[in-house]
Amino acid sequence: MQVNEEDRIAPGKQASGGNGVIWVLALLVIVLAGGGWYYLTKDESATETPQQSEEQAAVSLPDTAPEQPLQTDAPVPEPEAQPQPTAAAPQAQEEAAKPAAEQLPALADSDKFVHDKVVQMADGMNINPLLNDSDMVRQFVVFVDNLAQGELARKTSPMKAPTQKFTVSDITNKTYLDPDSYHRYDVYADFLSGLDDNQLLATYKQMSPLLEQAFAELGYPNMTFNQRLHQAMKVLLGTPIVDEPIELYSISVNYKFVDPKLEALPNAQKLLIRMGPDNTRKIKKVLRQLQTLLPQ
Repeated sequence: MQVNEEDRIAPGKQASGGNGVIWVLALLVIVLAGGGWYYLTKDESATETPQQSEEQAAVSLPDTAPEQPLQTDAPVPEPEAQPQPTAAAPQAQEEAAKPAAEQLPALADSDKFVHDKVVQMADGMNINPLLNDSDMVRQFVVFVDNLAQGELARKTSPMKAPTQKFTVSDITNKTYLDPDSYHRYDVYADFLSGLDDNQLLATYKQMSPLLEQAFAELGYPNMTFNQRLHQAMKVLLGTPIVDEPIELYSISVNYKFVDPKLEALPNAQKLLIRMGPDNTRKIKKVLRQLQTLLPQ
């Protein structure tokens, strides 16, 4: 395993109204009863021989039942059609409810936009100290391009390296990767595993034009950034999970794996191994989910 100078240190451990209603009802009953009494007493005081109305006198009954219904001089008027309220067009309502699309900045002016999106996805996690805020889209694209080749571009990493030092343990004249050193990467693995899939996918789609523009600057013909990202995920998913102690040996200022199979792995996979088995499992789980969510 090739470890840079920045990774090497010396071995160590490191949530009244009711009555009013009654009186109104009582008054209403009295009015209705009084109206009915007035109507009845008025009929009784009328003359004994009531006069026929013009409509009643106009109709005479025949001796025999007519074959057709009798016509009257007072036709019943047809009810007027009431206009129906017009409902607003559903499509117009939906369009009015949609928020205006967020405008993408130019690639050269996108750092604040991207930074705010990453912080929003972190959902309260203090991710600011880990972010490299300079030319974030281009840095991320170059980093992914190197991952797809199995390499690490430390200078273009979208996130800063851990501040804790890399440590080893010496046991019976052998040097091992100190398991406490794995915890240097806990915050990175927790950040990735804590991302909301739908929000991550929506953010990726929104920023795709910027990512594709930055990738086009690398000069690859007949390839998109999305395709390169899938290649990088495939490389990382090929990393083995190592639960056993990992023996190392030192050459000058660097450490390498004693196991030749581990030492022959791409540098991108060696990085995951240095994160420890638990963090590697978390990251690979996120990558498998992304593979199914992102367009091919």
